[in-house]
Amino acid sequence: MLKGISPLLNADVLYALKSMGHGDMLAVVDTNFPAESVASQTVLGELLRIDNVSSAEAVAAILSLMPLDTFIDDAAARMEVVGAPDEVPQVQREVQAVIDKAEGKHWPLTPVERFAFYERAKDAFCVIQTGERRFYGCFTLTKGVIPPEAE
Repeated sequence: MLKGISPLLNADVLYALKSMGHGDMLAVVDTNFPAESVASQTVLGELLRIDNVSSAEAVAAILSLMPLDTFIDDAAARMEVVGAPDEVPQVQREVQAVIDKAEGKHWPLTPVERFAFYERAKDAFCVIQTGERRFYGCFTLTKGVIPPEAE
C-alpha cells in the first residue's frame, strides 16, 4: 500500500504507467476481450490485470495518476456497439463520467469500430484487462503531459 495511490494499481500497472511517455496509449478492456493475444503484440508485450473491478473503477484509478493527451482529439476512445455505433451502453456512460471528473470538464469518448479497436489496442503500449463482465467495456487512453510547476 502506498499513500495517495489507489490500491487497484498493482506494481505491474504502476510500472507501465511510469514507463509510458507522452502520446503512448493503453487499452483498458473487459473480460470478453481477446486480451492475451492482443497484449502480446503491444510495446509491453504482456497482459496486465486489474482484477475484480469494473471498467469505470479501473479507469478512475489510472486517471488518478495519468493525464490525458490534450494534443489529440481521440485521447479517450470506446469500442462501438456492433450494428449500433451511436448506442452508448451504461458501462461506457460510467467511464465517460469518470473521465469527465478526472479531467474537470466534458471529454467525449471517441467511438471506434470493433475490429479497428482491436488494431488500435495492438498498437498500444499495454493492455489492462479488468473484471468488467458487461459487453463493450473496452477503452483506450492516451497519456498526456504534466507541466512543470510554476516558478
